[in-house]
Amino acid sequence: MVNKVGGALPLTSLNHISLVCRSIEESIDFYQNVLGFVPIRRPGSFDFDGAWLSNYGIGIHLLQAEDPECLPKKTEINPKDNHISFQCESMGAVERKLKEMGIRYVQSMVEDGGIYVEQLFFHDPDGFMIEICNCDNLPVVPLVGSVAACPRVNMVKQQQQQQQHNKMQQQQQQQVAALVQRLSVGSTNDMALHELSC
Repeated sequence: MVNKVGGALPLTSLNHISLVCRSIEESIDFYQNVLGFVPIRRPGSFDFDGAWLSNYGIGIHLLQAEDPECLPKKTEINPKDNHISFQCESMGAVERKLKEMGIRYVQSMVEDGGIYVEQLFFHDPDGFMIEICNCDNLPVVPLVGSVAACPRVNMVKQQQQQQQHNKMQQQQQQQVAALVQRLSVGSTNDMALHELSC
């Protein structure tokens, strides 16, 4: 059990993932032309082959394997394997593109409370699993008793609080408008009674 004194590390975001690969060139081609990453400058002080790529707020650091033949070869696409997942706007468009590129993939569907999430899984050139999904469909709900919520959860809470505040303001405005209308109807009736009594 980890000693929890002082809470978790003061982190801000995911910076990069690092992958050992058989061929830097093949992996650059895959991450650039399939997943849309952009090669960026890598510090020149490194004494080993590699490449850095970046996009979507994260980096991919590729490291050339010292003995490429010793890397395990994966052929079966297993959605329960280690993987990195990317959100997309259109699962249909991603699937069409994978077919055009001749990339073998496995489809999966997750359902939770009537909300459906589509998933596509495939391998990079070294068998590392990639997932493409529309996971944003699922709300991020912290477990009871969790100490720290992620920024997205905080954002959702703030949006809900703002919506509740706006609803209350709207109700108050409607109540004030109804009161003003009753008062103006009441004063019109008073004026009519005054005119009749004259």
